[in-house]
Amino acid sequence: RRCGFLTFVVRRRRWSTLGAYTPVCPYSCHPNHEMVKLSKTILISTMIPAVVAFSTGSRRVFNTPMFHRTVSRSNLCPGHISLRGVTCLFSTDTDSAAEKTDEEKEALKAAREARKAEKERLQAEKKASKAKKAAERAALEALENAPIEPVTYLSVDDEPKENVGDFTTIMSRSQTGRNFVQVKDLPSMEPGQKVWLRGRLHSIRIKGGSCFLVLRQDSFDTVQALFFKNKDDPDGSKKMIKYLKTLTVESIIDIEGTLTEAEVKSCSVQNLEVNINRIHSVAKAAAMLPFLVEDAARSEKEIDESQDTERPFPRLGQELRLDNRWMDVRAPAQNAILRVQSGVCQLFRESLYSQGFIEIHTPKLIEGESESGAGVFTTDYFGKTACLAQSPQLFKQMAISSDLTRVFEVGPVFRAENSNTRRHLCEFTGLDIEMAINDHYMETLEVVHNMFKHIFTGLETRFSKELAVIREQYYSEPVEFTDEPCVLHWPEAMEMLTEQGFDMGDGLGDLNGAQELALGEAVKEKYGTDFFMLDKYPSTIRPFYTMPDPEDCRYSNSYDMFIRGLEICSGAQRCHDPEMLLEILKEKGLDASEGLLVPYIDSFRHGVNPHAGCGIGLERVVFLYLGLDNVRKASLFPRDPNRCLP
Repeated sequence: RRCGFLTFVVRRRRWSTLGAYTPVCPYSCHPNHEMVKLSKTILISTMIPAVVAFSTGSRRVFNTPMFHRTVSRSNLCPGHISLRGVTCLFSTDTDSAAEKTDEEKEALKAAREARKAEKERLQAEKKASKAKKAAERAALEALENAPIEPVTYLSVDDEPKENVGDFTTIMSRSQTGRNFVQVKDLPSMEPGQKVWLRGRLHSIRIKGGSCFLVLRQDSFDTVQALFFKNKDDPDGSKKMIKYLKTLTVESIIDIEGTLTEAEVKSCSVQNLEVNINRIHSVAKAAAMLPFLVEDAARSEKEIDESQDTERPFPRLGQELRLDNRWMDVRAPAQNAILRVQSGVCQLFRESLYSQGFIEIHTPKLIEGESESGAGVFTTDYFGKTACLAQSPQLFKQMAISSDLTRVFEVGPVFRAENSNTRRHLCEFTGLDIEMAINDHYMETLEVVHNMFKHIFTGLETRFSKELAVIREQYYSEPVEFTDEPCVLHWPEAMEMLTEQGFDMGDGLGDLNGAQELALGEAVKEKYGTDFFMLDKYPSTIRPFYTMPDPEDCRYSNSYDMFIRGLEICSGAQRCHDPEMLLEILKEKGLDASEGLLVPYIDSFRHGVNPHAGCGIGLERVVFLYLGLDNVRKASLFPRDPNRCLP
């Protein structure tokens, strides 16, 4: 018989596959099988790559770096042997391997070619399938990464087909005809109505194919809007979700949607929500903000209680808030404070108009100083030195001499005083009053008392919404006041403070902050009011234009007004006699022949009515009425010795 030809094809294995020599044969072959015709290729598992060829009719050495063993036909069987980690699988053919006919060879060749063609076809199909999937993935990625083009909205009659995308910059191209609805008016509307809304993106939450967002208007009016994936329009839904993911908190957005009935406890509109049909960004906010509005809106109590939890709330410093005041004022309470400030001005004007006053506007650039004893901001005025007005005082009095017998002004006041306290500003808004009197300055006190009563009652009734928002973050009670003016005279005040344990000396010095607060507490306990007036201040601590007390020249016909123990207003009967005024100026060491004092005294020489008035600090009224911890919260952009920006 002819010898077979054996080829070992070896693959690398782990060292642990080595084992002892154990002859194994899965076939029922006789151990003394004489001749074996080996198949052309035998697969072998071992750890060393090698190819070994040998003949079964001779003795050959199986050489590898790890194994040295003689292999002969005596230890080969027609089925399977194991040779020290080497496994040989082979088949035998007991046929004499007769030569095939040409027809058989052609058939075998045709079968091989058919199998090859089928294999090539399957490979081609597989390759085409992979290419198709790759193209689909590329198209999807391109769609996802493609920028959403800006949208120009010109008219409701010709709406752009794109229902998402940033608006091109609004440059007054056209009046679109859209009827925007105020969020505060939504609760009275019916479900099913379509509305346009514009506001800030207060918050947004996207999960899968759904999105919930909150739109904020005017700082404290909020409504929930939502979007759910539409199975009938998967591409449009993907585009909508993609665009929603690009929106940043505090951006200005437009939403067109349909109102649906809902129960939303976290928004001011609690009975409705908006299903989004269109959404466009009008002005995008930066992704990184100096702080979040929700952090600026928390009360100190909330912040303190969170400090022992896993997620404590941040405490925003005053300087950070003032450096980014526009962000700070977006917080509901801060926004409402400035609305209350506007309300105080409105009520101030209403009351005085009803009492026969007119509004005037006086210069803020003057030559010299408007009052004595206080610093001024100076500037160059075409080669001369001028200053910013510390008050409209002298002009108000000259207006009385002009027969404008009852006047008021709302305007800026400048004080160059290096006072770094919670109640002082270098620039504030003055509410000034001046009026002719018949007999006594008490006439003025009654007018001012009626004015403050109108402000206090008007705030509680007409600005109750704003007050409720403010008091959620900054707790306070309404100011208590008497129906008639509560006027405390200086000697009585000295007695009350002495009883409180203060050393008042000769009783002719000014009050400090602690004494004012103690006096406020004593008055509240005795008279049951947060608002009171204190008159007859010592002459030495009052300005030169103050009328002296007719009974005791050590005192004056002057007065201050207080809320919760802090001064909000200072006033007096004015000295309208020019000769007496000159004497007072001389006593105080002031030169009557300089600057504005010359026309001021001349206006009295030409005849003037007896008159009295007062000056009120708007920010301080708001600060004390609301029980705030710092007057800067009551100013839009406060100015103090350390701040002249923004």
